[in-house]
Amino acid sequence: MTRPETLSPSPGRPPADSASPAGGEPQAPRGGPPAFSTEDHRWMRRALRVAEQALFVSSPNPRVGCVLVRDGRWLAEGSTQRAGGRHAEAQALHEAALQGVDVRGATAYVTLEPCSHTGRTPPCADALVAAGVARVVVGLRDPNPKVAGGGIERLRAAGIQVDVGLFAEDVLAQNPGFCARMTRGTPWLWLKSAASFDGRMALPDGRSQWITGDAARDDGHRWRARACMVLTGIGTILSDDPMLDVRAVETPRQPIRAVLDTQFVLGEQARIINGDPVWIFTARPDAGKAARLAARNVRVIVLPPDERGALSLAALMRWLGDHEINEVHVEAGARLQGALVQAGLVDEWVAYLAPSVLGDGQGLAALPTPLAGLDQAYRYEFQDVLQLGRDMRLRLRDPAHWDALVEACGLKKG
Repeated sequence: MTRPETLSPSPGRPPADSASPAGGEPQAPRGGPPAFSTEDHRWMRRALRVAEQALFVSSPNPRVGCVLVRDGRWLAEGSTQRAGGRHAEAQALHEAALQGVDVRGATAYVTLEPCSHTGRTPPCADALVAAGVARVVVGLRDPNPKVAGGGIERLRAAGIQVDVGLFAEDVLAQNPGFCARMTRGTPWLWLKSAASFDGRMALPDGRSQWITGDAARDDGHRWRARACMVLTGIGTILSDDPMLDVRAVETPRQPIRAVLDTQFVLGEQARIINGDPVWIFTARPDAGKAARLAARNVRVIVLPPDERGALSLAALMRWLGDHEINEVHVEAGARLQGALVQAGLVDEWVAYLAPSVLGDGQGLAALPTPLAGLDQAYRYEFQDVLQLGRDMRLRLRDPAHWDALVEACGLKKG
């Protein structure tokens, strides 16, 4: 997917809206103060759409959009740039300055609370104060403990009116990985699967290329592109020898590619080792092999095994959270997918179904421990269904995981 073009028309004339955020048109908040106007709804919707421009680029930062408005007239807007670049508020102020637009007395519509600490960039709250804005409308309080209301307090201390909570759950839906990492310490993980109508990912002999058509495969690359990491297991590497990079869509940032390889049997000529960053997670140290791979931009991380001798998936998720990984896109075989499901680590599932029947073959998930009854089934909720060419894409989410995230971010469960 090509990033939307930079939007910089004359002040007072907002650009045409881009596509609505994933998940559909935002819904009005469920009552309670503050009372937001029709104009507030209009411009925060715009800010959500602007935030979509950061979908493929902002990691490890959240995707944020900012729109500057005065007297009902659009002035400028901006989205989060690549790590180390401008945050959305700074980008919007920069765009206004390039156009010679004075933003004093303006309202800033910001999807996520402006930061109040100095990290890779200066605090955005200070930039808004210095610019002389009169009001800031915030979608969601920043769950980052370094911010956590500090930006709002700084703005209010400067005499700026701040209203919070407009389309907060939509902002959360744009940033589940960032918010999960900030609140529970682990990334948001989804499985991506392609299967026949009868739920088979491959023939009995392992052949699987291609079950779905071009449109579904291209959409799968969009999901790769938005993730911080594309993760697979050593079984997939040995059977398919995939690259796992993003090819079907335009993106300025490739996600890190990673392999779970408990016994460290990865061949040094595997196609995934092509000079771009690759992380190998193993439970078996081999200093010599790790040194050879390091020269080819491969990082080897040794993690403890679990009680079955396999690499600990819980330890993996904690490690990823500690290393600024927000979202993990998993493309793997039935064994790893089943292990992740049974470990309770799957937040979402993106499943592509083709209108074909394969009969015997590899299913979607092989659970390490079989279920004793239907009451033990792992249950998800459908989020949306999309037709892509002749195939269908189903998005499912673990409702308990989502409700916990909503609550952790200070929102009421709807």
